[in-house]
Amino acid sequence: MDMRTPLGKVRGLGSAKDGTEHFWRQRLTAVANVPLLLFFIFFLIAYNGADYATVVGALANPVVAVVMALVIISGIIHMKLGMQVIIEDYIHGEKLKLALLMLNTFFAVLIGALCLFAILKIAFVG
Repeated sequence: MDMRTPLGKVRGLGSAKDGTEHFWRQRLTAVANVPLLLFFIFFLIAYNGADYATVVGALANPVVAVVMALVIISGIIHMKLGMQVIIEDYIHGEKLKLALLMLNTFFAVLIGALCLFAILKIAFVG
């Protein structure tokens, strides 16, 4: 049984079949962020007031660097998905919506790349 209206059938509008995947990706990143951000907060508390060399030394540890990279990746993906929902729900002009969705993606990639570059530089160069 087709639930679309006749006009929707003609226009080809309807479910993009993407909502469930988007929902689960957002929930998965939210769950992943809990232990990752707890690690991040613990790291900040543990090295609060430490000198630069000590913090760089801790971040140069491969395990710490990998976990920090996961914090960035999971956080950026979660942020991008959340902003996408806000843009899709509250921006009604199609051209503006498309432009903002593109800017959201570019912003997420840019910030993610810069953060990962900083972590890798510290991890490999020290």
